[in-house]
Order: sequence, then structure tokens, then C-alpha cells
Amino acid sequence: METIPHFQILRRDTKSQARKGVLSTPHGMVQTPGFIPVGTQGTVKAVSSEELRELGAEIVLANTYHLFLRPGEKIIDGMGGLHRFMNWDRAIITDSGGYQVYSMSDIRKITSDGIEFASHLDGSRHFLSPETVLEVQSTFGSDIVLPLDECLAYPATEVETQRSSELSLYWAGRSAAWFRAREPHLPPGSRPMLFGIVQGGMYPAVRRENAQRMRELGFDGYSIGGVSVGESQELMLEMVEVANQELPEEYPRHLLGVGKPGDIVEAVARGVDLFDCVIPTRHARNGTLFTSGGVVVIRNAIYADDEKPIDPECCCPVCKMGYSRAYLRHLLGSGEILGSRLATLHNLSFYLGMMKRIRIAIEGDYFDAFRRDFASCFHD
Repeated sequence: METIPHFQILRRDTKSQARKGVLSTPHGMVQTPGFIPVGTQGTVKAVSSEELRELGAEIVLANTYHLFLRPGEKIIDGMGGLHRFMNWDRAIITDSGGYQVYSMSDIRKITSDGIEFASHLDGSRHFLSPETVLEVQSTFGSDIVLPLDECLAYPATEVETQRSSELSLYWAGRSAAWFRAREPHLPPGSRPMLFGIVQGGMYPAVRRENAQRMRELGFDGYSIGGVSVGESQELMLEMVEVANQELPEEYPRHLLGVGKPGDIVEAVARGVDLFDCVIPTRHARNGTLFTSGGVVVIRNAIYADDEKPIDPECCCPVCKMGYSRAYLRHLLGSGEILGSRLATLHNLSFYLGMMKRIRIAIEGDYFDAFRRDFASCFHD
């Protein structure tokens, strides 16, 4: 067993880089490999905090950019922090907002000092530096905080990628310095974790250097960013492998914005511990459901009179209570809110259950067989 104060590797797979572990946060333990439901605005769309707990979620992700603009850190601080504001007593990770800024190139300006941008809500001007991003997340009371970084558009030239990588490393160094200066003043047991974000685009040499230098800065864990931006699965997994070869094995690894079930299983095989993605919730609202037999597009006409539950082998509340495929198709086709709620509950249950099955497979030393069987249903 490999141990650092906040992360323990409990079991390693014998035929891949997969590992089972546990991450300790100020708001409880997070089992790994684990999935992090995305609650961008302080809510995982269509479900309550109570429902998330019942599904077995141990951590959620909220977005610094959106919460900074609305309702603002002063209101959240006045409400006792993000946990109390959301009525969520388990772990929270907040991202820096760098990805959101990356996606709105027409209303932002990036310099070495930080990012100046116009609010998408009212056009007001704001500035985020590496330090202010961490100050905001500190006000939220996040358990895991992510530094400001630049997520590069895809495709990009190697020169552009190297420049972007250097900027993210510079910001990471400033973030680490700010975090260490604040650390001695924190109450015992309240210290959050700061994860460094590995960038480097789709160029192995650039990403390898970025991971090496990020490791030298000494973070509590490492997030792999700048993937799932339009590249192939093969290229994405190659970048994950390159990064993980340089990152310290005993520290937690988090893959930002990934992804599809097949992507997750393959990334676990390459040593990733944590995942976050909007796919299970967004796909649910669009009528794409994940089942033990693969993907079900519930809006298809073949389900119009289908009496079966979404997945006869599923134990989620939706399937156990007997809601039929036909009824769910009707709700989503009619634009009824209940359709989004039921579909989201099912998809989140599938993702969280998938991670539990992965952990059991690693513990039982049959992850390789699990991976092959899973690929037969989720091969994209």
C-alpha cells in the first residue's frame, strides 16, 4: 500500500496501471477511481443534493467562473461557504474557470498577469489573476482547488502550444506560492488540496515537459487538462499516458472533462483516479441513456410502446420504481421537467455504479476482463 497524508493506493491491478485508492478531504473520503458529477452553478442539473447522496456521490465539481459572477463570492461567504449554500456536506472541487474563458475568445484578453473578460451575463468587465482565483475558491471553502490555466484550442501549432504551456506553468508557480503562504494560517483539518493542471496540447514533448515541471512545483495532486477538446480517443489516451509517465505515482490524478464510459475505463487502465464530465447529465436531458447493454437513445420510435424499464439490470430509483421507456420517451418528447429528472438520475446512477464496479474489479484482480467486456458495449 502506497500512502501520503491525503491519498492511499490500496490495490494495484496486475495487468494495467489501474489502481484503487481513497482520497481524504476535509469533508470526507472519496473512493477512487471515482466520478465527480458536475454542478457548474452550484447544482448538478435536475437533481437535489439529497438525491446525489442517495446515489452514492462523494464529491461534486462547481465552477469558479460562474459562481464568481453569480451570485458572487460575498454572498456565498455570507451564507457560510459553498457547502452550506448548496446543502452539500461532502467534498467539493472547484475549477478555475479557465476552460470557460477559453471558450469565449471574443470577450476576453489573456496576459501574463491573468485574464480580463466581459461577463456573459451583463457585459461587465472583470479580471482574474492566479491569486484572485484561489482567493475566490478559498472563500467558497472548496476541498480541492484548481489553479488558473490556459486551455488551448484544438488544433494548435507546436509554437502556440509551447507558449500556452509556459503561461500555465508561470501561473501554476504563482498559485503554489500563494497557497503555501496561506497554509500556516488555516485551522487544523481545514486545509484544502491544490492540484496542478498539466497542459501541453497534443504534442508529447511539450506535455511531458509540462508534467515534469508541474511535478517539481509540488502539488497535492495533478489534473490532466487540455484534452477532450475535439481530438480522437487514441490521441487523448496517448496524452494521458505521456502525462502519467512523469507524474508521481503516489499522488492522485484527475482527468478534466472526460468523459464517455469507454474513455473512463481506458483512462483508469492508464492510471487515472478521478473524472468529471457533463456527459451523463447533458446526455440525459437530450435523451441518451447509458445501460448495461450500451447506449439507449430513448427518443427513437422503437421505444414508443416499450414497457421495459430503461435497463432491466439497473437498481437506480427510476428503474426500480418501474418507469417505462415509453413513458420516459413521452416525457422528454413533451418537454416535461420530470423527463430530465428521471433520465439524469438514471445516468448518474450508471456512472457512479460503473466506478464502483471498476473498483471491485481492481480489488478482485479481474479488471482486465471487466475492461474487455465493457469495450464490447462501449467501444466509441
